[in-house]
Amino acid sequence: MDQCQLDHQVLRDYLALPHRAAAVFERFAALPGAVRETGAPGEGFVYIPGSRENAVLLVAHADTVGRETLEVDLAEDEKTISNRNGILGADDRAGCAMLWLLRNTGHGLLVTDGEECGSVGSEFLIREFPHLFDEINSRYQFMIQIDRCSHADFKCYKVGTEDFRSYVRAKTHFTEPDRNRSTDIVHLCRDICGVNLSCGYYREHTDEEYLVKEEWRNTLEILRSWLSEKDIPGFPRA
Repeated sequence: MDQCQLDHQVLRDYLALPHRAAAVFERFAALPGAVRETGAPGEGFVYIPGSRENAVLLVAHADTVGRETLEVDLAEDEKTISNRNGILGADDRAGCAMLWLLRNTGHGLLVTDGEECGSVGSEFLIREFPHLFDEINSRYQFMIQIDRCSHADFKCYKVGTEDFRSYVRAKTHFTEPDRNRSTDIVHLCRDICGVNLSCGYYREHTDEEYLVKEEWRNTLEILRSWLSEKDIPGFPRA
């Protein structure tokens, strides 16, 4: 099996999981050094500290929009994947699959719950675990969240400087359509910059949701190249 086939197999595996955050958390919590914390419904995260110099924190969320009891029956053709029974959940199982494939790069991983209902998992981390909030804002060069629809967008919202935006454009050749709305990095990036990248899904939160496999893998390959660089610069917000 070549790398492309392996990547798509991992993607299918994550998309086929039940639409419950716990199904994703169990996998990441088994990694060495993982910290798993849960509170009220939607309050939870798994954090795996990075081990290399100049590390980046990679972020995705384990919750999806839709019924937790929804049966997943993947439909796949040469280009796309969807769910015959409705919502695919690629928002954000596509990002979780990518974090899994990047888990041995030495960069930090953070998988949250509750992003779809106001980033309550991130707020739980900030409120109840201030030492971890301090750590992720001091240990890492910046954050990359993989939780954006389409194929060539990046969004920094209010947590990116102009220097950081220029850097992201140079590394990805993506463009920023606007700075509206929010996601986990808007809450988590207190002292460092952050960006959210497209990962190839469309019509999220609807029964017509689908993912374009090669667009997803294009983002993955960009990240593999980017994150393998020896000297990754830091980008403070101030």
